Amino acid sequence: MGASDQTSIEAQDVLNYLDGRRNRIFSRIGGWFPGKGVYNHGYSMLDELIGKVSYFQVLILNATGRLVERNLADWVEAICGCLSWPDPRIWCNQIGALAGTARASNLVGTVMGCLATDSRTYGVYPIIEGVQFIQHALAQQCQGVTPSSIVEKAVGQSGGKPMIVGYVRPIAKGDERLERMEEISRHLGIAPGPHLQLAYDIEKVMKAKYGEGMNINGYVAAVLSDHGFSPQEVYQIFPTAVASGVTACYRDAYLRPPESFLPLRCDDVVYQGPAFRVVPPVGEAN
Repeated sequence: MGASDQTSIEAQDVLNYLDGRRNRIFSRIGGWFPGKGVYNHGYSMLDELIGKVSYFQVLILNATGRLVERNLADWVEAICGCLSWPDPRIWCNQIGALAGTARASNLVGTVMGCLATDSRTYGVYPIIEGVQFIQHALAQQCQGVTPSSIVEKAVGQSGGKPMIVGYVRPIAKGDERLERMEEISRHLGIAPGPHLQLAYDIEKVMKAKYGEGMNINGYVAAVLSDHGFSPQEVYQIFPTAVASGVTACYRDAYLRPPESFLPLRCDDVVYQGPAFRVVPPVGEAN
């Protein structure tokens, strides 16, 4: 059988699959049965979850399919608090403030602020790379590679710069949130596992060679890797992590006069395009 025949069969399989789903919605996670109940990953929402587990336990269940213990859910909630500062200078919060000053809805401002964190350089999206790095690093260590060699290889892959996700910050060195989260981890009984221990060992190398320490991304990536989550699952836990801070900045701007957040004069804009010129009359050649 030739390649074209195989492609034709595969295409027909796809069509059959899609035809079987026309006008029908399938779900592996559960659903609402009017008058009977709501089911979520095999649990009755009303009988087993609501009022019996925390909101963050349900959030993690929806994001990963796993109902985690309360202490880990509380830890994730604390992380979200660390990611949601009410400071309008922060990129995503500026969007919330601009929405407030423009009198857009709070929902629009908050959702767009959360969307801004889906960035390759900051916010929620880089957690994928952070988890991938520490999980791959632990696999290397299990094969005898030292933390120093792990760092050296990662730096070499970034053109000789210590740009390892989880160990640098865009505008500051170090991360003031780690000390508090370490206290919370101890209080909640979340002990360091092999990923977090390796993350600390990598941090020692980074500090000694480049003056860079672990940031909140690296810490979250290591702790949740120790609890068996994949990069995609960790990413799915935190899409609205900054929402509270964005809403705070929306409200702050909304309570002020309209359009008074970061106003600009025309001469605040540096124009670098073509010089002013006379527009020729219609029909005249250029």
